[in-house]
Amino acid sequence: MQASRLAIFGVAAVAAVGAGFLALHLGGPASEPIIISAQPVQPPIKLVEVLVASHDIGMGAGTEGGLDWMKWPEDGVSATLIRRDQRPDAIAELKGTIARQSFFAGEPIREAKLIRSDRGFMSAILPSGSRAVAVQIAPDTSAGGFILPNDHVDVIMTRARPPVEGQAVTYDTQTVLKNLRVLAIDQSVEEKEGERVVVGTTATLEVDAAQAEALTAAQRMADRLVLSLRSLADSVPGSPGYAAFLLEQQKRTTNTEIRLVRYGKTTNLTAGN
Repeated sequence: MQASRLAIFGVAAVAAVGAGFLALHLGGPASEPIIISAQPVQPPIKLVEVLVASHDIGMGAGTEGGLDWMKWPEDGVSATLIRRDQRPDAIAELKGTIARQSFFAGEPIREAKLIRSDRGFMSAILPSGSRAVAVQIAPDTSAGGFILPNDHVDVIMTRARPPVEGQAVTYDTQTVLKNLRVLAIDQSVEEKEGERVVVGTTATLEVDAAQAEALTAAQRMADRLVLSLRSLADSVPGSPGYAAFLLEQQKRTTNTEIRLVRYGKTTNLTAGN
């Protein structure tokens, strides 16, 4: 009986040793633990401070109290922006400047869009060689009051022909100038707080020297001047219909002639379109 028990224990011991031997030689090295990151690791972004508008600044408004520093990615900062590490006193340097164009809150400040307050604002926004001429208007002669600054218009002159006895009064109508940019309506140089209609009595138009003379003469000659609002699609360079407008101008005579008769003396004036 004891011999059989010893045999069973011997077999069990040999099996245990064999199992341990197999596990030791066949198991292989333990694999390294896999670490899963919750978020991908991003390289650090270098930030610099640039000068921005702290609130909305309208065209013609002063910038004092409206400038502040904001952190921007250095890779997105162009040479036209004002950096604090390069111009730490920029806010003091730009004190008293006026916005040549509108700025939105958080928009970077570009010095090219600012002017000094000791210079005339209207003369600052005029392109080189251009003039500003005021024209008296009324809602019924300015597209019902829907003409706004930066719109483009044609100037139409209407005048009555000399009366003929026994005949009804007739009128001559002529487009004096085409595609002029409206600089301002009265004192408004842009829309105010989303206002879509600016009803005024004076429109300031951008013209060249010859057009300024013709427009001045037309105001003296005409019974009324009407501003005809043009679509942006054929009035602004780069718009779809602007090329067609230029071709039309080439087909027509370069200058429009206005004949002024005063005290029996006839004077011809030309107006470039």
